[in-house]
Amino acid sequence: MLRLSALYRYPLKSGKAEALQQSGLDKLGLEGDRRWMLVDEASGRFLTQRAVAKMSQLTALWSTAGGLTLSSPGHGTLDVALPGADALRGVTLWHDTLRVPDAGDAAAAWVSAFIGKPTRLVYMPVDRARFTQHGFGEDDDQVGFADGYPLLLIGQASLDDLCTHIGRPMEMLRFRPNLVIEGAAAFAEDGWKRLRIGEVEFRVVKPCSRCILTTIDPQTGERSTDREPFATLQAYRGTEQGAMFGQNLVNDGVGQLEVGMPVTVLE
Repeated sequence: MLRLSALYRYPLKSGKAEALQQSGLDKLGLEGDRRWMLVDEASGRFLTQRAVAKMSQLTALWSTAGGLTLSSPGHGTLDVALPGADALRGVTLWHDTLRVPDAGDAAAAWVSAFIGKPTRLVYMPVDRARFTQHGFGEDDDQVGFADGYPLLLIGQASLDDLCTHIGRPMEMLRFRPNLVIEGAAAFAEDGWKRLRIGEVEFRVVKPCSRCILTTIDPQTGERSTDREPFATLQAYRGTEQGAMFGQNLVNDGVGQLEVGMPVTVLE
């Protein structure tokens, strides 16, 4: 039997994962998932571990009121309230440019000290969400600050297979999934089109092309010297579109997820 074996939220884009036992779903995926983002103050361009590896050591906890608690060794803790819509900042995320609420100067000072250069913290309200990539999914599918899609699913057996190819264990959190599924064969998710978890149905819209971010140890923030697991993924999971690992999902409707729930493949 297939089951949901792990559930992860990333309140701050490229910050630490928050392991959950249960979570609600809204139209942008897991409630509170990647609704906050750091941007360069001068350019407004988004910041991630790809360029700032130590972001892997930045803890961001989401509150049910929508606020954020930031913490990191040596930098203390900061509670950030949900910003209003009166102070919008222009930001760039990949090819999207948008205006979203800025969290204010106190939050900017804290994140600037952590990053080491002038940085702003911004928030994504549901009513300012981006649309997903044209040609995949439905035209009205939306996403917050995630790279492309609301949810990422990985099968546990797929990670186990990758680790066998590499010859040593690799942490699932290197791949930053939201949903981990147990009970399926390795890479079975590549052939899924629709599934149901609890009362919510999901569409599988696109494989996930991986990047050098996977070489960052989520515990230490250090990059692997042998470029693993990215090197092995390129060798046996490489395509013209990139090294594929995991599937991007869109949830059709809202509801609740809980670790241990059965998973049904509908198509």
